[in-house]
Amino acid sequence: MKNYIAELIGTFALVFCGTGAVIIDQQSGGSVTHVGVATTFGLIVMSMIYSLGNISGAHLNPAVTIAFTIAKRFPLMQLPGYIISQLAGALLASLTLKFLFPSNEFLGATLPAGTEMQSFILELILTFFLMLVIVNVAIGSKEQGMFAGLAIGGVVALEAMFAGPICGASMNPARSIGPAIASGHLEHLWIYIAAPVVGAMLAVPVWKYLTGKPK
Repeated sequence: MKNYIAELIGTFALVFCGTGAVIIDQQSGGSVTHVGVATTFGLIVMSMIYSLGNISGAHLNPAVTIAFTIAKRFPLMQLPGYIISQLAGALLASLTLKFLFPSNEFLGATLPAGTEMQSFILELILTFFLMLVIVNVAIGSKEQGMFAGLAIGGVVALEAMFAGPICGASMNPARSIGPAIASGHLEHLWIYIAAPVVGAMLAVPVWKYLTGKPK
C-alpha cells in the first residue's frame, strides 16, 4: 500500500507541477515560457525520483511500469495497483488545477500540432529513449543512486524542450489521461496511451540485446 500511495503522490506532483506550468504560462501571457515548462517537467521528475525512488521506484508512468514488468524486473501482481495509483494521482492533479483555473480550456492536455501519425511516431521514439535511460540507471525496478534522478529528469526536460511544441512530449499515459478527462478533450488521447506504451516496450528487447542479457 505504501508503494501505491507513493506512486499516487508522485504522479500527482508530476501532473500538478508540469501541466500547472503549462496552464500558468497561458494564464500569464507566456511568463513561464516553453523552456520553463520543459524544465519544470524535468525538475519535478527528478525531485520525485529522489524523494520516492527508494519506496516505489517512482515510476509515475504506466508505460514504464508495463515495460519493467515485461523485462521481468517488476512483479505482475503489482502492475494493476501501480497503474490505478498513477491514473488516480494524475486525475486528482488535473481536477485540482481545474478548480484553481476554471477558465482554462485544455488544462495542459497533450494535443498534436500536426497530424496524428506525426505525433504518434514522435511519442513512440521519445518514450523509447526515455525507457532506455530508465532501464539502464534503475536498480531492479527502482530508480535509485546518485545520478538516476538527474539522468531521467534530464531526458524528460530535453525531449520536452524540442518535441513539446509538436506532440506535447507526454511520454506518459497518466500525464495525458488526467488533463484529457478533466478538460473533456479526449479526441487524440489514443496517441498518448498507445505510443508511450509501445515505445517503452520496444526499449526492453533492445536493452537486453545491447547489454547481453538473456532473452
